[in-house]
Amino acid sequence: MRWVLRLALALVALAVLFVGSIFAASEFGGEVVHLRTRDAQGGEHTTHLWVVDDAGFAWLRAGMPGSSWLARIDADPNVVVERRGETLRFHAVPVHEPAVRDRIHALMREKYTWADRVVGALRDPRGSVPVRLEPIAPAPG
Repeated sequence: MRWVLRLALALVALAVLFVGSIFAASEFGGEVVHLRTRDAQGGEHTTHLWVVDDAGFAWLRAGMPGSSWLARIDADPNVVVERRGETLRFHAVPVHEPAVRDRIHALMREKYTWADRVVGALRDPRGSVPVRLEPIAPAPG
């Protein structure tokens, strides 16, 4: 009976270590931006995400098509991103083209190296959704 308890504790410890390594990789594996979105009631949500630049745009990636921040973008694509000490407004555009998805994956792998591999262990890359951030010009003042 005692060995069952030890085995259970070892499995719990491994699970905690695995989840902790994914969190550490996602938060400390490279550049992280803060995406601010709004829900249907107008409440603001902040999500920490990785970002890459390609073809003149910044890109985010939802690891799963059911991500809550992606659902909020579908409802209201006007977002705020804090990056490198700047706060900028964007129109967020999910892109569902496999070639674009594969290109953004490659850029994420190149930029975030080991951290991308660790975080990627939990997702099917074919289900990921890249999101292009199109700048919103400030109102003329």
